[in-house]
Amino acid sequence: MAKNRTTKPPHKSILRNIQAVVFDFDGVFTDNRVIVSSTGEEFVVCDRGDGMGTGLLKNAGVKMLILSKEQNPVVSARAKKLNLEVIQGCDDKLPELIKWMETNGVLPDNTAYVGNDINDLECLEHVVLGVIPSDAHQSVHASAQWMLSCKGGRGAIRELADGIVSARL
Repeated sequence: MAKNRTTKPPHKSILRNIQAVVFDFDGVFTDNRVIVSSTGEEFVVCDRGDGMGTGLLKNAGVKMLILSKEQNPVVSARAKKLNLEVIQGCDDKLPELIKWMETNGVLPDNTAYVGNDINDLECLEHVVLGVIPSDAHQSVHASAQWMLSCKGGRGAIRELADGIVSARL
């Protein structure tokens, strides 16, 4: 289902009812770039403000998951640092999203998904609040309800968290 993409936050009634947020990793926690050393070791840059955002969501009782196509130690390390559940190495994300939501007792009407590229499309369309960073690939623009003003890895998660938390005040 195509949604009305806007850079304005959704109505507070939608944000207030979000019980779970599922994040893609590359392009959401990062700016979608990777640094590769001569030995093949990969490095990414994450935003500390986004880490604060996940803490705010956790304090608000929001369940969270990182759902990543990549199977990479950097995803595991960041998830561990933020104390977030992670499913990675996932080529078909929607069945994993549905299974996780069922296990955690959340409905699509109470879930936000944050993604940035074509492999996030089905998940963005499955939940009530499909969210993309401002630099998301054009292929997902029409399926998102909220385009954040921040880029991936540059405050997008914090912007989302601030919106959800402030809607509950």
